Amino acid sequence: MASGRIPSTANSPITAKGDLFTYSTAPARLAVGNNGESLVADSAATTGLRYSATPSASNPILNSAYQVAQRGTTFTIASSTATYTLDRWQAYRTATGMTVTQQSTSDTTNLPFIQKCVRLARDSANTSTVAIQYIQTIESVNSIPYAGKAITLSFYARAGANYSPTSSALLVYLQTGTGTDQNYINGFTGATNIVNGSTATLTTTWQRFTFNATVGATATQLAVALNMNPTGTAGANDYCEVTGWQIDVGSVALPFRTYAATIQGELAACQRYYSRVQAVTTGEFFGMGPANNTSGGLMYCTFPVRMRIAPTSVDFSLLFLQQYDSGGNYRSANVTSITLSNAGTQSANCNSTTASTSFTITGETMQLLSQAGLGYLGFNAEL
Repeated sequence: MASGRIPSTANSPITAKGDLFTYSTAPARLAVGNNGESLVADSAATTGLRYSATPSASNPILNSAYQVAQRGTTFTIASSTATYTLDRWQAYRTATGMTVTQQSTSDTTNLPFIQKCVRLARDSANTSTVAIQYIQTIESVNSIPYAGKAITLSFYARAGANYSPTSSALLVYLQTGTGTDQNYINGFTGATNIVNGSTATLTTTWQRFTFNATVGATATQLAVALNMNPTGTAGANDYCEVTGWQIDVGSVALPFRTYAATIQGELAACQRYYSRVQAVTTGEFFGMGPANNTSGGLMYCTFPVRMRIAPTSVDFSLLFLQQYDSGGNYRSANVTSITLSNAGTQSANCNSTTASTSFTITGETMQLLSQAGLGYLGFNAEL
C-alpha cells in the first residue's frame, strides 16, 4: 500500500492571505487581486495568470465599433459646426474639407472580427492644415462609476496611403469634467485631460493602441477625442480609420466588446440620444392626429425607446399628410415643417405643416406618412 506524502511548504512563496502558488521557471507567488477582480489566463504574464477587472464593469463608449448609423453613412462637415455623424460621435473642424464615412474593416487578421469602422478624411486637394477632430462625450450616469479609478483606454486605428500628419501621428485625448451632462465641444466644468494629446503612430495596418490614466475622484463626466493634424496638400487617401474603442478598469486592455451584447441592444442604447424612424417603402406610417388648421395637423408620435430627456429638436425628410374627412373627401400634401409640442421622453406631438390650405379644421383625423423609401422622422436628445 502506497503512502502519501504531504509536500513541504518550507520553500513556498506564499506570504499573505489569498496568495496563489504558481509557477514560471520556478515556484512563484501571485498576489491576490483587488475586490471584484477575476483571475484570467494571460500568456504575456510571468506566471500565465493575472487578476482583471470584471468585464461587465467597463466600456461606457457607445457605438464603439460604428455599427449604428441612424443619420446615414457619409457626412460632409461644415466649418466650425460640431456635427453628429455615426451615432454618438461628433466631428469638428474650423475649416471645410472634412468628410466622415462608415467603412467596412475587411480585416479578420489584425482585428477581433470587428466589421465596421469610421474614416476621418481630409478631402483630396484640400490645403487647410486645421485639425480634424472626432469626439464622443459620455453622459454623467455612465461616467461616474469610473471616478477615482485607474483605467485603460484602447482602440484600433490605421492610416490611408496618403496620411499626411507629421510622423504619422494621431493625437489621443481622454478628458474628465465635474459638471453634469455637458458637451466636450462646449466645454466641461473642471476640465482635465488625463490622456493629453498622447501619440498613436499609425501604419496602413490595423493596430491596437492603449493608454493608461487615473480618473479623478470628483469626476462626473468623460469624453474621448482624436486630433488628426494634416500637413501640405491632401492626396486621394489622406485619412485615418478607427474602431473598437474601449475603457477598462485596471491597467490592461481586455478583449474588445461592444457596450451591449447584441446589435439590437447597441441600437437601443443609441436611440436614447437620437431616434430616427426610417421608411423603406412609400406610405409607411409615422403618426396620426387631428387637423388643427387648413394647412396641417398635430401628429402624435411615439419613440422606439425612452429617450434621455425630452427631445429638443426634430428632423425629417419626404413626409406627407393624408386625410379622409367625414364627408369622404381625400386630401394630401407634402410636409414642409415640423415643430415639437408637448414632447416627453416616450412620445411627442409634432405640429406638421404643409403648403396646402385645403385640410379641414374640424379635428378630422390625419396621418403622417412617408413619400418614399427615403422618408424619415428623427428626434434629438443629445448632450
